[in-house]
Amino acid sequence: MGRNRATLADVARRAGLSKTAASMVLNGREGTRLSAEAHQRVFAAAEELGYRPNLAARSLRTRKTATIAFVSDIVATTRFAGGLIRGALDAARERDHVLLITETQGDATFEQYAIEAMLDRQVDGVIYAAMATRRLTVPPAILGGPVVLLNATSSDELPCVLPDDERAGRTVTTALLDHGHRDRIALIGRNRLKEDDAEVSLAARARLRGVQRALDDAGVDLLTECFCAEWLPEHGYAAMRTLLGRPTRPTAIICMNDRLAFGAYQALAEAGLTVPDDISVVSFDDDPIAAWLRPGLSTTALPHEQMGRRAVEILLDGGGAAPSLVPMPLRRRRSLAAPA
Repeated sequence: MGRNRATLADVARRAGLSKTAASMVLNGREGTRLSAEAHQRVFAAAEELGYRPNLAARSLRTRKTATIAFVSDIVATTRFAGGLIRGALDAARERDHVLLITETQGDATFEQYAIEAMLDRQVDGVIYAAMATRRLTVPPAILGGPVVLLNATSSDELPCVLPDDERAGRTVTTALLDHGHRDRIALIGRNRLKEDDAEVSLAARARLRGVQRALDDAGVDLLTECFCAEWLPEHGYAAMRTLLGRPTRPTAIICMNDRLAFGAYQALAEAGLTVPDDISVVSFDDDPIAAWLRPGLSTTALPHEQMGRRAVEILLDGGGAAPSLVPMPLRRRRSLAAPA
């Protein structure tokens, strides 16, 4: 393919101009003093010959390669967070950039190899992404150029993009308060490890903080809280059964994620109770399962696509070290009603 590729010299020859003049036209340089007809000849020659610019040569002149490295732990192969890549791809394409994507699966040795391979290609910057919203250690190799953390923070004071989990906590709580729930709201999903260790999770503490502040503003206390070893359906199921066994039954439940809510739904159904006629349920994440539950689960959506887009914008357009928080919109479905 390389032997048959049209060169700038071929275009200049076809247009009847010097190589320098043809280059100035194709690169949009002003002040060429060439006629409009000469410009048209250059563009026509380039199209006829199928000319493509030598990006490697151009990058030597501009020190830009129009490429961005997207390095992640397990984002690329997870259905749940594919929007991170989709948003980044769209934003990069709009700016005539290409995204080079690699996934490390948490393998430090491969991560070093992958990062070195990306940097050898002279990428214009690196987006370093994590599946779980958490604090991480950034590989020193990428600290020499533009870096944006996606769904993560670090101690390096780098620009980062995060979902606004605290605001989401306020949102779900306010949704219940607006429906008239006051003195019998319970929470499923307290977890000390997630709340206290930023390297495990940033979301848990932020969500809890938002819930508590919304309750404080309304002068309302939680009826009770259930601790869960993990945010999985079986733990939501067990927690809901525990709540139903207590003397005072809640009128509303806040689940710390949709998988917990899925388990809570099952426990309620087994007890002969319905959502939302007997108990309202609200949650976080907008996992695809939320829309399939019956009734549909009201939940705040993780804005993965907008986050991926924002990361590219900050990388190419600049931004401060303060976290860029992307709102988590409430998907209102039929799991909320006034207390029975």
